[in-house]
Amino acid sequence: MCCAVNRSIEFFDRQFEEQTRARAFDLNPFETLALEYARGDVLDFGCGLGNFALAAARRGCRVDALDASPHAIASLRERAADAGLPVAAQLADAVAWQPARAYDTIACIGLLMFFDCATAEALLLRLRRALRPGGTLIVNVLTRGTTFMDMFDPDAYCLFAPERVMQLFGGWEIVRCDDARFPAPRDTVKVFRTVVARRPRVSGAT
Repeated sequence: MCCAVNRSIEFFDRQFEEQTRARAFDLNPFETLALEYARGDVLDFGCGLGNFALAAARRGCRVDALDASPHAIASLRERAADAGLPVAAQLADAVAWQPARAYDTIACIGLLMFFDCATAEALLLRLRRALRPGGTLIVNVLTRGTTFMDMFDPDAYCLFAPERVMQLFGGWEIVRCDDARFPAPRDTVKVFRTVVARRPRVSGAT
């Protein structure tokens, strides 16, 4: 989601343009899972075309949706306006992002692995702090074992150790943890971990 031009943004901007032309707006499996937990004020961090953001808004949520793809944000704004849904879609630089308010639900699906590991972990800490006590954070990342590398900028990516993803939620309730493998071009694979975690209600817990 960083606004600096890099291989990952170019890869996904082309993909989003193709999906828009094809009207391919179905939720992916990770977005479908995240939708089960969406409530209240929602942040879709790295929203892509905004399919999850729109689905959450249809369920009565108020959604802020951020991404670095100009095409994705333009498409989402148009679709949200046409449907009269409360989605505020903004072009954003994830590295520079600072939360302006707190949220009940935050979804970060398929984004953090596109930064070096130190930056990715710092962003996750920021997302944790942007969540209200008792709120839910849904994070989906590629993990070690992934061999499909076409979408990565060679200078900025992180394939997480699965156990590290869990460590980053120390002290929180792990509501759900799912692993999934998907075939990719040229006999490669994508290996994902999705974690649904709930922030403690204790005042001051981060």
